[in-house]
Amino acid sequence: MAFPELFAAAAEPAKPKPRPHHAGHRERLRERARKAGMPALPDYELLEFFLFRSQPQGDVKPLAKALLTRFGSLGAVLDASLEDLISVRAEDTKGRTKVIGKETALDLMALHELARRVTGEVAAPRKIIGSFAALVDYVRVTLQHQPREQFRVLFLDRKNQLLADEVMGRGTVDHAPAYPREVIRRAMELHASAVILVHNHPSGDPTPSQADIDMTRQIIDAGKLLKIDVHDHLIVGRQGIKGAATDQRVVSMKAIGAI
Repeated sequence: MAFPELFAAAAEPAKPKPRPHHAGHRERLRERARKAGMPALPDYELLEFFLFRSQPQGDVKPLAKALLTRFGSLGAVLDASLEDLISVRAEDTKGRTKVIGKETALDLMALHELARRVTGEVAAPRKIIGSFAALVDYVRVTLQHQPREQFRVLFLDRKNQLLADEVMGRGTVDHAPAYPREVIRRAMELHASAVILVHNHPSGDPTPSQADIDMTRQIIDAGKLLKIDVHDHLIVGRQGIKGAATDQRVVSMKAIGAI
């Protein structure tokens, strides 16, 4: 007895499932990086490359693009807090929600800390003070993308070598408390002969406010009594001074005559 339905089934093999659009994307991206080098990759693909390690499966391109859209730049992504990072959501081509997750957020934060420390090594002890450009690079990496105002002090010895870089105040989006007596007290504890003051303006414009100038002068006056010099006060922004001919994202208050 014949069973036509069996022969029909045998004659029509099941069609293979279509491969997802991102299948092979990771290897294609790696191959392009091998041939052209990492500098050839746009920001979102460079971010993808890192996310491959944190999320070994699935399409991470939507997340990479969502991170850049949310924070605006690679630097801002790496400088974001864990809470802000894990709030990022994206949808893949099938409408499924992709999330960063705490593990991936910690990986991104670790990458930022790695970059900060490498920059610190390049610009550390003698070089950080011996070269203004190296000092500017150091403070930009440390503060440029901070979402809230932060006041830091670089403590120096008699040879202008860096003894310590410490946060002396954290604040809101437009104010960080700085107490002259605390700065000088800490300088005495470290046996520092001089300090460089640094803080950021999350608004983006590093132009010093009158409050910045007044506070700096108070620290200068307090330091004079104990022979502790204030070499400079640097203000870090993201956009540069409004109307400036050059892109001044780190402003020296001494250089512009504010102190």
